[in-house]
Amino acid sequence: MSAEPAPASAAPEPVPGPEPPTGGGEAAEHRALVLTGFGGYDKVKVQARRGADPRPGEVSVSVRACGLNFADLMARQGLYDRLPPPPVCPGMECAGTVRALGDGVRDRQVGDKVMVLARSGLWQEVVNVPASQTFPMPEGMSFEEAAALLVNYITAYMILFDFGNLRPNQSVLIHMAAGGVGTAAIQLCKTVENVTIFGTASASKHDSLKESGVAHPIDYRTMDYAEEVRKISPKGVDIVLDPLGGSDTSKAFNLLKPMGKLITYGVANLLTGQKKNLMAMAKTWWNQFSITALQLLHQNKAVCGYHLGYMDEEVELLRSVVAKLVNLYSQGKIKPKIDSVWPFDQVAEAMKQMQEKKNVGKVILVPEAPKEESKKAEN
Repeated sequence: MSAEPAPASAAPEPVPGPEPPTGGGEAAEHRALVLTGFGGYDKVKVQARRGADPRPGEVSVSVRACGLNFADLMARQGLYDRLPPPPVCPGMECAGTVRALGDGVRDRQVGDKVMVLARSGLWQEVVNVPASQTFPMPEGMSFEEAAALLVNYITAYMILFDFGNLRPNQSVLIHMAAGGVGTAAIQLCKTVENVTIFGTASASKHDSLKESGVAHPIDYRTMDYAEEVRKISPKGVDIVLDPLGGSDTSKAFNLLKPMGKLITYGVANLLTGQKKNLMAMAKTWWNQFSITALQLLHQNKAVCGYHLGYMDEEVELLRSVVAKLVNLYSQGKIKPKIDSVWPFDQVAEAMKQMQEKKNVGKVILVPEAPKEESKKAEN
């Protein structure tokens, strides 16, 4: 866990660390990660920002941990349309302690531990957000786990259950199975009886995947995953989670059984290096899957698209999903898997860990370096 005092490199803070006794007072400077322009890892820099009091309906949160997501990597390259133009603070999820309340906020108190979901702006030591975008942390959850829950588990839950209608005895193909959404999806599949999971990942991650419940790990780097699936299940699978885009979406559709469902939720194939790759973009769009309603009619299959970034108006829907996830966490049925924890100063290394697909589980950013332990993984 990160330590109590403010980091040494921060400006003097009259409101120190995680739980100040009161909100308000003179706004202090705090550290934030800022995307200064589109490009490589060096485009995200630690900068000082001056805070402000929360506006009516908002809470101010002392941030203890932030989640790194694939969308953040795409945003750095200028490939994510939900991020305002730079200079801008990225970050779609964080966890921390409420430090001040804006007028009219009745359902949060100073000192509450909360998870926060936003379109952007959360990679900071202090954030002001609408109270409706905060969710109480369940008992016993660490700040790192809380920063790993919202984006990945909401995405996986809604894909599998709201779109996928996952039921007992079905089969699911999960791409990037060792990543944040992949890990969440595996755990959620295990809450349904007798679901067979196929998962693609590099060979070094297969033991970890088997331990977590993947029946058939497939090395996408050395094998044709579609052929491997067909060897085991000639008819294909019931659900495919597609974060890849391009030609992989077509492969996914062809792998579906009758009444099967393909849910596409990303275009990871666009990311081939530190900077935007025009060839990869052209190839991905050229190979992008396309089908008419009439063709769908003959196939007896469903194609769904999911993008959490466009769900920010759906407050009640998201709140109901988070309530279900918190309930599953409290029952011990899901538990965010933390790959690694990086201080803000090492954001480039954190992004590299994820972009080079070295992570098993969630990559977390914290405002300051973890104290005595490196927190490589606590589960």
